[in-house]
Amino acid sequence: MSITIGSRRYLTNFEPHRLVHLFTDTIVIGSGVAGLLAALEAAEGGEVLVVTKAAASESATAHAQGGIAAAMSSADSAAEHARDTLAVGCGLSDETIVRQVVAEASQCIQRLREWGACFDSSGGELDFGREGGHSANRIIHAQGDATGQEVVRVLLERVRRHPRIRIFEHCFSIDLLTHEGQVRGTIAFHAKYGHQMYWATTTILATGGVGRLFRETTNPPVATGDGLAMAFRAGAVLRDMEMVQFHPTTLYLAGASRALISEAVRGEGAYLLDRAGQRFMLRYDERAELAPRDVVSRAIAAEMKREEAAWMHLDVRHFPPGHFATRFPTIARLLADFDINSERDLIPVRPSAHYLVGGVLIDANAQTNLPGLLACGEVANSGVHGANRLASNSLLEGLVFGRRAGRLAAQRAQRNGRIEHPPAVSHLLPQSPRTQLDIADVLNSLRSVMSRNVGVERSADRLRETIEIIEFWARYIMDKLFDEPTAWETQNMLTIALGIASAASARTESRGVHFRTDFPNTDPAWRRHVDLTRYEDGIQIGTSPVVSS
Repeated sequence: MSITIGSRRYLTNFEPHRLVHLFTDTIVIGSGVAGLLAALEAAEGGEVLVVTKAAASESATAHAQGGIAAAMSSADSAAEHARDTLAVGCGLSDETIVRQVVAEASQCIQRLREWGACFDSSGGELDFGREGGHSANRIIHAQGDATGQEVVRVLLERVRRHPRIRIFEHCFSIDLLTHEGQVRGTIAFHAKYGHQMYWATTTILATGGVGRLFRETTNPPVATGDGLAMAFRAGAVLRDMEMVQFHPTTLYLAGASRALISEAVRGEGAYLLDRAGQRFMLRYDERAELAPRDVVSRAIAAEMKREEAAWMHLDVRHFPPGHFATRFPTIARLLADFDINSERDLIPVRPSAHYLVGGVLIDANAQTNLPGLLACGEVANSGVHGANRLASNSLLEGLVFGRRAGRLAAQRAQRNGRIEHPPAVSHLLPQSPRTQLDIADVLNSLRSVMSRNVGVERSADRLRETIEIIEFWARYIMDKLFDEPTAWETQNMLTIALGIASAASARTESRGVHFRTDFPNTDPAWRRHVDLTRYEDGIQIGTSPVVSS
């Protein structure tokens, strides 16, 4: 499958004697919660370089409204949190990893507070909110709906002050450098300095997800799957890539981006209404608006199809006067920008691509199958989320595995020492004889076909069509050499889109966020992972059993 994608090891040509080299102990690619915490931990053992393709403050973490799930109240327990996480994971989670992660939640929150994070509280006690899939109030917020911004603020301030950490902003990591089966760093491009080769004992991927593969998404522009594609080309295993979570409630207005309307709004008591003004969620799940995201997204999609409508409504008009604006100030300001008064008006919503549940396969210490390469955050598949992510577990997972990745990198730096002489790694690809397609047209068409065929619902014929279309584009895009980030992003997105569609085609059942209209039931025989690996003759698709670490 897709020889063109499979045969491509590097996206750019490079010769070491022509480029600038930089040597460090640890490279962190990405500046969200996982990457920033990994950098801080890695700096305990050596020098760290953080490479990010936009501003360091621009990440999916910074856009996270919901909060951090942590069982810290007297009415809750880590065991209950684990049980909810496993239930939502629909049989694909690693139970041991889940229990470890939720057990570390209180320690993560306490550490952030010691560093200056201001979480919402009353009378000196943390406030706990409720979100879909949770059996208790355990969601910690900052400024109502700006949790991610607060976490990034605290971590980025510490990173910028740390004497052993340097940040290279607006620097595009094109590919991972490998030599003798090990990852040795990255080749990157900066608009001012051109191509450069960065060498390190350990490289940590923290590049986030793939939301920009879809026409409608809550993700920022940086979420183009670059880290996943880099890891894939280098030989890393991608696991359960068919598991893409769609957030049920994003603001739907013509001309507006698909801004997130936090899960916490429904946790606070909001209703979902059809176009006739009637609640409909109880027809789909007894938990109604507090059902897991996959259930709510499919219910909204079904109602939209039934009514031939482009959106449903979220209703908060029954909230006490002033409560919505106080509890959700960021969302209230957003709605006001579009002349929506939450005390009087219904909020138009529909599902949008939100979170990649699958990712680069890692173990309990954030190690991939490639020596020298670690991964954490949304780019990684740690075993926590299974087939569906429980609300507000993403920041928690990023904190836990960012810490683990950074600690291991610090140990590797002290044990292995720094690379002093770069290995002989180069790449030369001849010019392609094929016609060049318009990158912008391909990118727009890719997003359309992914939204239409690989969205909330999938089927064999639509997935087959998608794979054929992507492989056609790949023949004319993946064989080319480009010299600018948008083109590299497009090549990465074609690679990952093919991986998602291929994995979705392979899983002939419905489970978690993966729903097949032609296989609508969960098949116990499919309690297995779908694993993708690159070979020169294409993509190898395999399965592996669910195990507990």
